[in-house]
Amino acid sequence: MIDRLEEGLISLLLGLMTALTFANVVARYVFNSNILWALELTVFMFGWLVLLGASYAVKKGMHLGVDAIVQNLMPGPRKVLGLISVACCIAFSFLLLKGAWDYWANFANLPKTEGRWFPLGFEDKFRDQGWYEVDDIPMPGALRWMEDVFNEGEEYEKIPRLLPYLILPLSMALLLLRFCQAAWGIWTGRITQLVASHEVEDDEIEAAANVADGTKG
Repeated sequence: MIDRLEEGLISLLLGLMTALTFANVVARYVFNSNILWALELTVFMFGWLVLLGASYAVKKGMHLGVDAIVQNLMPGPRKVLGLISVACCIAFSFLLLKGAWDYWANFANLPKTEGRWFPLGFEDKFRDQGWYEVDDIPMPGALRWMEDVFNEGEEYEKIPRLLPYLILPLSMALLLLRFCQAAWGIWTGRITQLVASHEVEDDEIEAAANVADGTKG
């Protein structure tokens, strides 16, 4: 379910970004008009795309890395180094998740976590920031229920910031999940290392093939 959610959101964002950008170009050059909120919404969608793509790339083994030493080791030491590297990634993504929650939480009228490095609980007193809005994107009628929940019944002119910023804790949670899955894969021997992308080698192979084809021609 998580795999389909991740891939579905990425596909949807790509399609919406393309459609919205095309519609704004048509409005500008054909009708001499402009979709005022198109740029801001496209920027938000691009941010969602990048942050979701980070966890998706971990899942597909598409992140780049240097493995010249690791590839020359025996399976045992290679596995140890793989577990060390993925443990560092898990720790880092955990810190990112904590920071992402602490940044987003007050926009959703929720408490931040206490503790600088490790969450020691939630704050007892915090300032609600659910009234913060974005700059241009208008508030759709279907989301008016959020005014009672997050803005004490006051009307939103633009959508609240908690909506576009939701991607921060969501994407960091997915990133942490993907690194945990990679750790399990290395531990069980299903995969041998965290990074499996070799774009340089692929380019060299493709270039060599092109040279060979040119020589034959």
